[in-house]
Amino acid sequence: MLTIYSYKVCIHDQIKNIPAKRTQMDLLCSAYAAAASDDDDDDDETDQSKELLSPPPPPKRARSSSSPSERFYSYHPKIGDQSYSRLSRPPPLSTEEAKGRYVSKRERAMLSCPSSSSPSSSSSSRVSDAPAPYPQAHTVSTTPVVGSIAVSDLPSDILSLLRSRTTVHANKVAGRSAILLSGHTGAVNSIEWSQSHAHLLASSGMDQTVHVWNIWSKDQKKARIFRYHNAAIKDVRWSMQGLSLLSCGYDCASRLVDVEKGAETQLFKEDQVVETIRFHPSDSSLFLSGGSKGILRLWDVRCSKVVHEYVKGLGSILDIEFSNDGKHFIASTDTSRSRISENSIIVWDVAREVPLSNQVYGEAYTCPCVRYHPTNACFVAQSNANYIAIFSSRPPFKLDRYKRYEGHGVWGYPIKCNFSSDGKELASGSSDGCIYFYDYKSSRFLRKIKAFEEACVDVAFHPLIPNVIASCSWTGEISVFQ
Repeated sequence: MLTIYSYKVCIHDQIKNIPAKRTQMDLLCSAYAAAASDDDDDDDETDQSKELLSPPPPPKRARSSSSPSERFYSYHPKIGDQSYSRLSRPPPLSTEEAKGRYVSKRERAMLSCPSSSSPSSSSSSRVSDAPAPYPQAHTVSTTPVVGSIAVSDLPSDILSLLRSRTTVHANKVAGRSAILLSGHTGAVNSIEWSQSHAHLLASSGMDQTVHVWNIWSKDQKKARIFRYHNAAIKDVRWSMQGLSLLSCGYDCASRLVDVEKGAETQLFKEDQVVETIRFHPSDSSLFLSGGSKGILRLWDVRCSKVVHEYVKGLGSILDIEFSNDGKHFIASTDTSRSRISENSIIVWDVAREVPLSNQVYGEAYTCPCVRYHPTNACFVAQSNANYIAIFSSRPPFKLDRYKRYEGHGVWGYPIKCNFSSDGKELASGSSDGCIYFYDYKSSRFLRKIKAFEEACVDVAFHPLIPNVIASCSWTGEISVFQ
């Protein structure tokens, strides 16, 4: 019993001491809590002072909900649009707002730019800084119209011949009358009649101009003057359909011009001087160009891109000519700087981009002009050896060693030749200023016409009237004989 009593007394004493111990713990907790509250107050005061000294962080840019493809194909406003100017860059920050935080390079550049007080000047500065959404396209310019290209003022006999669209057969070019055309101030390199508007003649010259002549006009024979090239013009060609002219030259470009509107419509830039051009005979949207680096390119006018390229590591391209079916073309190259003269004339396959010929012309002379016969399977080449050679247009493209057209002079000039529309005669310019006529079958010399005092560079038979032929000279003169 004594042991149980002593145990109860001990428990009673411990229960009495519990409130005292709890009171001591409460005092300690309150003391530590007071000290912690004092520290928190000091930290709050420090944070408040820091917030007062530094500006709030900038708001984060909102993420676009659209997909990348939607953002790429979304509307691009034009330069100068006020909405585009406001959205293209954030408003500039003041110096006070930029203090106390990191400033990017773009913001520093904005802060360093002087602000303008007028709204017009500020908008212009924003427009100049904004990037262009699209590449700058070639600007279309126009030229003043000199004369008329209409047929209303043509003589009645000429107008009836042109409207009949039938070739008038004649034995020879009479040469009894000549129409003199003056306007070029330098050598005329090329002339060509229009197939669809046979009363118009185009010419290109070293004076950087292309002229369009209304030959039989009673009032003004000079109809258009185009000055789009900034260097000498080497060649000019009419499109097979419509009133469009294609020209090329030393400015490393070919330019397509709308003759009726007097405006340049397309520009084809290259990395070489463009020496010669030809339209495809069956597809007027394709044309071939040859340049000073020996590269031949087939262009598509519809997309302004090169669809075929023909490279053989040759010299400068002197002349090119499509076959009648458009499957092949001939290229005459300058081999004077090379010991290999067999590549002076090459026949190419248009579709496969491969040469079909080898050793067509083995003589050590360049040929400034090549022409296909309009009906027969042959072509001719004007040689600097003062004669015209004739070749077969079928593989292996053999040279006819028993027939040549000689009597005129070339002597380093870019003298050209041409067949009549019926293919019975071959005419050639000459260094003595005369036009020489040869019979195609027999290669016999027929006659000559004194056209100029200096070299006659190019000749062109009329497409409908065979007894009309145009010629141009090294001094810039043009004569039309009928």
